[in-house]
Amino acid sequence: MLSPNEKKLERLDLFYQPSLSKQKTSAEIISEARNALRTVRTQRPFTPREDQRKLFGPTSSRTPENRPPSSFSLHASSFESSDSRPISGTRLSPLDLKPKALASPSTEEDRCVSFPKPPVDPAKIRRISSARARLFRAASQGALLPDRSLPPAESKKTVESKETVVMGNPMVKINGIYLTKSNAIGHFKSHPLQLTYNGGFSEIKEQEMFKGAMSSSSHLTSGGDQGKRRVRASPCPSNSDLSRPQTKPVSKANLQEKDTEIEVDEVFWNTRIVPLLHELEKEENIETIYAACTQLHHALEQGNMLGNKFKRRSILLKTLYKLVDVGSDLLSLKLAKIILALKVSRKNLLNICKLIFKISRSEKYDSVIRNDSILDSLLDVLRSEDLQTNIEAFLYCMGTIKFISGNPGFLSEMISKGALEILMNLIKQINENTKKCGTCLLNSCHLLVQMTATLRNLVDSPLARSKFLNIDALPQLCTVMEQYVGDKDVCTNIARIFSKLTSYHDCCAALANYSRCYALFLNLINKYQTKQDLVIRIVFILGNLTAKNNQAREQFSKEKGSIQTLLSLFHMSYQLDLHSQKQAGDRAEQPKVQRPPSEVEDMLIKLTRVLANLAIHPGVGPALATNRRVVGLLLTMLEYKSLDDCEELVINTTATINNLSYYQVKNSIIQDKRLYIAELLLKLLVSNNMDGILEAVRVFGNLSQDHDICDFIVQNNVHKFMIALLDAKHQDICFSACGVLLNLTVDKEKRVILKEGGGIKKLVDCLRDFGPTDWQLACLVCKTLWNFSENITNASSCFGDEDTNTLLVLLSSFLDEELALDGSFDQDLKNYHKLHWETEFKPVAQQLLNRIQRHHTFLEPLTVPSF
Repeated sequence: MLSPNEKKLERLDLFYQPSLSKQKTSAEIISEARNALRTVRTQRPFTPREDQRKLFGPTSSRTPENRPPSSFSLHASSFESSDSRPISGTRLSPLDLKPKALASPSTEEDRCVSFPKPPVDPAKIRRISSARARLFRAASQGALLPDRSLPPAESKKTVESKETVVMGNPMVKINGIYLTKSNAIGHFKSHPLQLTYNGGFSEIKEQEMFKGAMSSSSHLTSGGDQGKRRVRASPCPSNSDLSRPQTKPVSKANLQEKDTEIEVDEVFWNTRIVPLLHELEKEENIETIYAACTQLHHALEQGNMLGNKFKRRSILLKTLYKLVDVGSDLLSLKLAKIILALKVSRKNLLNICKLIFKISRSEKYDSVIRNDSILDSLLDVLRSEDLQTNIEAFLYCMGTIKFISGNPGFLSEMISKGALEILMNLIKQINENTKKCGTCLLNSCHLLVQMTATLRNLVDSPLARSKFLNIDALPQLCTVMEQYVGDKDVCTNIARIFSKLTSYHDCCAALANYSRCYALFLNLINKYQTKQDLVIRIVFILGNLTAKNNQAREQFSKEKGSIQTLLSLFHMSYQLDLHSQKQAGDRAEQPKVQRPPSEVEDMLIKLTRVLANLAIHPGVGPALATNRRVVGLLLTMLEYKSLDDCEELVINTTATINNLSYYQVKNSIIQDKRLYIAELLLKLLVSNNMDGILEAVRVFGNLSQDHDICDFIVQNNVHKFMIALLDAKHQDICFSACGVLLNLTVDKEKRVILKEGGGIKKLVDCLRDFGPTDWQLACLVCKTLWNFSENITNASSCFGDEDTNTLLVLLSSFLDEELALDGSFDQDLKNYHKLHWETEFKPVAQQLLNRIQRHHTFLEPLTVPSF
C-alpha cells in the first residue's frame, strides 16, 4: 500500500504539458529556459588595408577636386624666412588724430616716425638699391662718420646718427641707408668693423674684421641686429609697442642681470652654434649635414634656445629652410624636428607638417619617426597650437599620425603619450565650434576624417578601450555623427570605431546607455541605404548592442520606424541578392564550392542577427512573431537559400525563427505556418552541417509542444533522428533532442517510440555522462523518463534490468553527493549551478527514484556503473 507521500508523487502532472500548464512569467522564461532564446553571433565587417598611404583612401566619398592633395612638392622657397614670433592676435584701436606729413625730419623724434608705404615694384627696388649702394660707399670714406664718441645720454637720443647695422630681409640698414646684402658684405670686407654692445644699440668701430656669425654666410652677415638682445626699447617704437602700456623703468640691478645673461648667450652662440651653422653652410655631404643637425638640436636644447622667444631664431630658420632643397628624406625629418622645436607658425608650420606628411607616406621611415621622437613633436603641435588658426597644418599633421597609427608597433607608445586624449580634446573643440557656427566647416570635415581614422586604429589596444570609457569619448563621437551626418567618410570611420568597441561588453554597455544613439543609427541607415560599407557596420553595431543588453532591445524597438527601417533594408538586400542569383543562374553551371558570403548576403546575415536578438525581449518577441512581414522574409530566406549557398545566413535565419517560435501567443504567424516551417527544417536535419542540425532541432523543440507537429515528427520518422542524436556526445545537441522527445512523451500513444533504437539506454547514458556537470540536461532526462514511466507496473519491464539498476545507482549518488562541478567554472557559476542542482534537479530525481524503487523487485544485486 502506498504511503500518503507516495500517493502525492503519483498524482504529479506530466512534465512539459503543452497547453494546460500554468503560463510562466517573463522572468521565469528567461531564467529557466536553456538556449530557448539565444543571441546570434557574426563576424565584424572586414576593412581591407589600403595599399597606399593617402589622406583619403580609394573608398572615400570625396572627389579629387574637393579634397586637399596627398601629393605635392616642397622647396626652400616654400617657407617664409621672417618668422620670428607668432601673431599676437591683438588688434590696435584707430588713432584719434590724423597723421600729418612732415616737411623735413628736423629732430630725432621726427625721423623716427614712419608711415606705411605701398609695395614697390621689383625693378624700382633694384634701382634704389644701386643708388643707396653708391651713397653707402661715400659714407664709408668717413665723410658721414662721427669723429668722436658721444656720451651715453646723447647716444640714446641720436641712435640713428651712429652707423648701425639692422638685419632685415633682404636689405641692410646702415646710418639710415638701406643696402642689399651683397653690397653690405662688400663694405664689411673693405672696412674692418666690429659690433659692440652699448646700452641697447650697436656701434660700429673701426677695430678688426667681423667674427662669429658675421664672417662668411650672407644671411649670417645680415643678422647683426637680430643677434643682439636688447634691454631697452628702440627709440622708434613699433606698432605693437604703441599698443602696450608704459612700463616702469628697469632697475640697474635688473639691467646688469640681463647683461650677464646676454653675455652668456653671446659666448654660447659664438662657440657652440655658429660653428655648426658653418658646417651646415658647407653642404659637403648629407652624412655630415645630418650629424651637424643632430648636434645643433642638442646645443639649442642645452642653451635653452628652442621655442619662439630667441631673437637669433630667424637666422637658424633661414639656414634650416635652405637645407630642405638637399632632397634627403632622413635629413628632412631631422630638419623638421628642429624647426618644430623652434615653434614656427602660419605658413611655415603648414609646410613643415606637409614635409613630414610627404615623407611618412613611405612605411620605411616609420622606425625613423619613432626613434627620433618625431611623433612627440607632432603631438605637441596638436596640443599647443591653435586649432582654428592652423587647421590646414593640423590636417597634414594628423595625416602623418594616421599613417603611423596603422603600424601596430606604435599603438602603445601613442596611447602612453596621450594621443587619445589630445584627439578627443580636438574633437570636442570642433563639436563646440560647429554648434556655435551652426554649420559644418569643410576643413573641419577633412580634419575629422584623419582623426577618426586614427582613433579607429588606436582602439585595437586594450589600454585605449579603457581610456575611451574614462574620458567619456563615445558620446562625443556620437555628437560628431549627428553634426556631420552628411559626411559619409566621417560617419564610416566612427562606425568602424563603434564596431570594434561594441565587441567588448564594457564598451557595448557604455554606448547602449547613450539613448540618442539609436535614433542616430536609424537616421544613418535611412540616409545611406545604398552605401554598403557604412550601413553594414551600423547594423553590426545594433546587433552587438541588442545581443548584450535587454534595455537596448527595448529602447531600439521603441524608436519610431525602427522595425520598418530594418525590414525595408532587409527587403532591398533580398531583392539585390535574388537578382545576383538569377544572373549567376544564367551562366554555365559550375560545381559548388564553399565561398565567403557576398556583400549582400553579409548584410542579410547581420539583419537577421538583429531580429533574433530583438526577439529575446519578452515585449518585442511576441510582436515580431505576429508580424507577417517579418516571418515572411525569414521563411523566404529558408526557401531559396541552402547551407551550401550561405551557411551563416541559413543558420541565423533558423535561430531567429527559433526565438520567435518560443512565444505561444495569439495570432502568431509562426504558429499558423508551423507545419510549413517543419517541412523547411527537414532539409537541415539531413545535412552534414552540425550547426544547421542543432538549430533545426531547437525549432522542433518549440514547435513540438503542438499536437500537429508531434504527428508530423512521427510520420516523417524525425523521432528516430532525435534518438540518434543522443549519441552525438555534444551537450547542446543532446539537450535539444531530449527536449523534443520529452514533448513527444506527453502523448501516451507516442511513448513507445523511446524503445525504438535504444532510446532509454541512450537517455541513461546522457544522464551518466553529462549529469554531474549539467543540471539542466540531467533534469530534462529525468522528466522524459518520468513521463515515459507514468503507468509503470514493473521497473524492469519498463526500463530493462540493466538500465533500471544503472538508474538506481545514478539517482542515489546524485541525491546523496555534492555536485562535482568542472574546475574551470568560476565561483559565481559554481554557486549558480549548485543552487539549481538543489532546487531543480533533486526534486525531479527524487520523484523518479521513488517510482523506480516502488516497482523494482531487486531480483539481482545492484551494480555500480562505470563513469
